This record gives sequence, C-alpha cells and structure tokens, in this order.
Amino acid sequence: MARTRRPRPKQSGYITPEGHQRYEKELFHLWNVERPKIVQGVAEAAAEGDRSENAEYIYGKKKLREIDRRIQHLSRRLEAVKVVDPTERRAQTDRIFFGAWVRCEDEEGEVRIWRIVGPDEHDMDPRYVSMDSPIGRALLGKRLDDEVLVERPKGDLELVILAIGYDGPPEE
Repeated sequence: MARTRRPRPKQSGYITPEGHQRYEKELFHLWNVERPKIVQGVAEAAAEGDRSENAEYIYGKKKLREIDRRIQHLSRRLEAVKVVDPTERRAQTDRIFFGAWVRCEDEEGEVRIWRIVGPDEHDMDPRYVSMDSPIGRALLGKRLDDEVLVERPKGDLELVILAIGYDGPPEE
C-alpha cells in the first residue's frame, strides 16, 4: 500500500509589511551572503581531489541544496502574498481585521494579547497568531466586548474581547 501525504490546507495570502520585509531581508542574505560563501567552500573542497570521501564537499553540496530550497520557497511566497498594512484601519478599533492587536480575557480571568497575522509570520513574536489558526479564525470579524468560543484541539477556550488596536498592543 502506497503512503500518501494529506494535502496541506492552502495558506492565506496575506502578510504584514514587517513580515514581508523579513522575508525580503532573509532572501537577500541567503542569495548575496550565505550562498556565495557555500559555493566558494564547495569549489575549494572540489579542488582538493576525490569528492566521494571529501566531507567538506559533501556537506557543502547538502547545505547548498538547503539554501536553494529556501530561496525558492521565499521567492514563491513573496510573489504569492499580498501586503496588507493594518495601520490603514487604525480608526476602526471596534472590529478585528487582519493585523489587529487584540486584548482578551479568558474564562479564568487571564488577560492575553495577540496580533492576527499571516501564516508566514506567526513565529516572529510569541504574541502573533496566524489568521488560519483556531484562535485567529475565531477572532477575525468579531467586535469589542464580543464573547468568543475558540475550538482548539486541546480544548475549547472562551474569550471576551477587551480592546482592539492597529498601531500596537492595546493598553491595559
């Protein structure tokens, strides 16, 4: 029986200006700093002779493939995403849209602050949640003082929206 992978759900095509800048910076660094350094190392290792037992050559080629895959991924994502500047919504602090900072209180009284971002940037800050995550999907479109039920794999979470902002985390 052949093993097949489940198709990944399609990622949302939105990114904040900060996320886009991070991807461009990483792509520039890989293309103009890391890749040339590895190519030089591989060329020097190849000049030493027998490549079949040359660990530096083998490692360099492997590292070069990893860099090329990452460059290809970044290039494709940068072409596919749409940059959305959340500060354009700064006047609409009564509703949660992409890029919003949200302050919520859970059923135990714990206050949490999240920012709704694209799937490519949820790892930039521990407070960032992807718009495709259960929390992100539950919060999008909600209003100030709404009660929200987040259905998560580790159990449901009830939240009350206390504040919404687009210029930075909402104040206490």
